[in-house]
Amino acid sequence: MTSIKLGMPINYAGDFRETIDNLADYEAAGVERIAVPEAYSFDAVSQLGYIAAKTEKMELQTGILPMYSRTPTNLAMTAAGLDYISGGRAVLGIGASGPQVIEGFHGVKYDFPLGRAREHAEICRMVWRREKLDYQGKHYTLPLDKEHGGSGLGKSLKIINHPVRENIPLLLAAIGPKNVELAAELFDELQPILFHPEHIDAAFGESLAAGKAKRDPKLGELGIVVQSTARVTEDAEQLDNARELVRHHAALYIGGMGARGKNFYNQLAIRYGYEKEAKLIQDLYLDGKKVEAAAAVPDDLVDGMSLIGPKSHVAERVAAFKEAGVTCLLASPVAPTHAERVAEIELLRDVFNG
Repeated sequence: MTSIKLGMPINYAGDFRETIDNLADYEAAGVERIAVPEAYSFDAVSQLGYIAAKTEKMELQTGILPMYSRTPTNLAMTAAGLDYISGGRAVLGIGASGPQVIEGFHGVKYDFPLGRAREHAEICRMVWRREKLDYQGKHYTLPLDKEHGGSGLGKSLKIINHPVRENIPLLLAAIGPKNVELAAELFDELQPILFHPEHIDAAFGESLAAGKAKRDPKLGELGIVVQSTARVTEDAEQLDNARELVRHHAALYIGGMGARGKNFYNQLAIRYGYEKEAKLIQDLYLDGKKVEAAAAVPDDLVDGMSLIGPKSHVAERVAAFKEAGVTCLLASPVAPTHAERVAEIELLRDVFNG
């Protein structure tokens, strides 16, 4: 059974400075990785730079930078810079996001996410190896020549500085079959959302097998990073409150993230075996009945994705994540006070090490 790393995501909706002031407590309690989201909020990179100065050992993951809002070279420079100032702690997490954000917020055409992800990975690694950028892909051409709309004056360059590492870990956020296959072939880590370990084979088994069959052995084993709400307690009311948070989060994605027929998360729930429930959740959510949509999220899905319950039950869930091949679990503690959340992380660390 694989070992598992304890991580924690930052909530982009909270008070960032207060969160970071408390981050040293979480690092001391055993958090080995911090992940900062971006969505269409503040950028993740400047926040991670600040975190790098406030921490000593924990890995610093972008979770997740959308590919369309930055060129592959810019992403490579960014990761190399973060890796430099943190002493080799960066993890570059990238993903496609979706057309609502990419075209709505960034004003960039959302197209060819699979091909672009492959070329991003290939170009990033060229940059980190300090190779001159001479690359002819379907979506990116370096240097940009006249044939592809350039002036013809572009020069093949390599990054000036020497990166701390030429193999900065590359993570792809993916749940679609082809994207999961690509992650298993070409990336260091895969991060699926709404992850239910007991349904990994039904949702991702064929894709993981197909990707791993093409994987270069030099990349090592594929890591799997997942996020999970954590509440370790026997208090019935607090357990219900934590489960309610998970229900609303799941309903937002399964029901509201995308249009009918174009919701990747709804399709994931169907692959998990919740076809009727997925349709009901989406119908309710898109009709503005968000509370009812949350109530329709199956208990098995809520419990399966979460670390909610007494310590013995949480230990069973951690074992299930390990059995599914998860290598890093980003736990979101939802206890009501900072002191309780730190204590919760300490409990999780003991479970992970047990």
